[in-house]
Amino acid sequence: MYKKLLSQTLIYGLSNVLVRVFPFILTPILVRTFGPFKYSIYADFYSAAGILSVLLTHGMETTFFRFFQKFKDQGDRQNTVYFTSFTSVCMVSLLFLLLGIISREPLASAFKHPDEVIFLVWFLFILAADAISAVPFAKLRIQNRSLYFASLKILNSVIMFFSTVILIFWIPKLIEHDGIGAAFFSKIYNFNYGIGYAFAANLFASIITFLALLPTMLDGKYTFDYTLWKKMLSYAWPITIAGLAGIINETMDRQFIKYLLPKGIAEVQMGIYSAVYKIATFITLFKTAYLLGVEPFFFSHADNKNSGKTYATLMKYYAIFSAVILLFLTANLDWIGRLYIRNTDYWSGFQVVPILLIGSTFLGIYLNLSIWYKLSDNTHYGAIISGIGACITVALNFIGLKYTDLGYWVCAIATFVSYLTMMLISYFWGQREYPIPYNYKKLIFYIGGSSLLSLIAYYCSNHIAIRIGVGNILFIIFIYLTLKIEYKDIQIFKEKILQLKKGKKN
Repeated sequence: MYKKLLSQTLIYGLSNVLVRVFPFILTPILVRTFGPFKYSIYADFYSAAGILSVLLTHGMETTFFRFFQKFKDQGDRQNTVYFTSFTSVCMVSLLFLLLGIISREPLASAFKHPDEVIFLVWFLFILAADAISAVPFAKLRIQNRSLYFASLKILNSVIMFFSTVILIFWIPKLIEHDGIGAAFFSKIYNFNYGIGYAFAANLFASIITFLALLPTMLDGKYTFDYTLWKKMLSYAWPITIAGLAGIINETMDRQFIKYLLPKGIAEVQMGIYSAVYKIATFITLFKTAYLLGVEPFFFSHADNKNSGKTYATLMKYYAIFSAVILLFLTANLDWIGRLYIRNTDYWSGFQVVPILLIGSTFLGIYLNLSIWYKLSDNTHYGAIISGIGACITVALNFIGLKYTDLGYWVCAIATFVSYLTMMLISYFWGQREYPIPYNYKKLIFYIGGSSLLSLIAYYCSNHIAIRIGVGNILFIIFIYLTLKIEYKDIQIFKEKILQLKKGKKN
């Protein structure tokens, strides 16, 4: 069981790292070329993408997993579950695309980008294509076709990366130096688009991925069950609310910056904050890779006798790895940040990164804890918890940005407080409704201890050398204590590995 989970997680993890590496590499290239003001256009659109994506998929990925498992050994019903959920997403996405194109000009004005209508249209097509692909991707996961899933995800990122580089950097240089094909490109290339060509590159990648997924999309006999669809929507709507609340916590702070700060200041603040927020991707990489592999595992092993103990063990190790990554990143943030973002216009934003990293760690723990309401079919509890977090985010951002001069510090603090609150509520509520024997003392030590040491490491001094030195000393001490605490489990693990090797030889 653990071997299967590990293999799936490794495949999803490696692919997820590769998928995220290309956008991660692209960010420093873009911010080095474009200042915070120009980069804010790109950040602004994609900060809204999360909310729109949640609405378009409306919880059908998780709902598909749940209902697919309910009809074990019933291939026809599982086929119906797939096409019912897929059809639901297609209808919503196509309607969204149609309405968006019809109202593109007033929509661009409301979004405060009246001169970027063409970018908005490209953006609408990206969202629709990606949403329609969501359930087929979930189908690949539940069929354990992890290699195919990973290949398509990587293909999407590779195409997007190189298309962006070609459109934004290669073609302008070719025209400038009168290279081969310069005459042709000079007729069709618009230098005024600038960073807008990143949207064109994304659209091209989404279309290729969509076409590659067509065999999976259309595999099977088409059947749509209206009665089943209503039941699925009943399960899905709380997940949608929870997803919306989660995205509000994660990305809507950029929108608060845009609408509550004065024009000019808002764009610069948004550009800086969005760029340094990318450093938290290191935590997000691990979180996403783990959840991609573990979510189907949770559902498929829910009826096992020792499932609670298994979930608790997985949580402990997730907490350990998250804590180690958090403390290492914070201890070495000064040189990692400057290596990642070479444009000095963005460096002032590094001060809020430790708070964002800790908040992202809390979010990872919360998402692991959330399995209790998914397995008990009480997804509305998740909507309530995420709604509380969203209310905190909205309230703190609105009050802080409107009545103080703290700027994006408000956004970082709101993220921290929101995720901490959600994590604590989910733990205590989950233990009452669906008890899982978590070792809460170890969880407090690993997550709480790493968070506290991270804050000490970064804010202990204004001198970079001192911060790096203190941070790495604390990191080594934390690793030593962790190994000492987990010594018995490590020895047991080694013994089991030896037993497996002996068994293979025999």
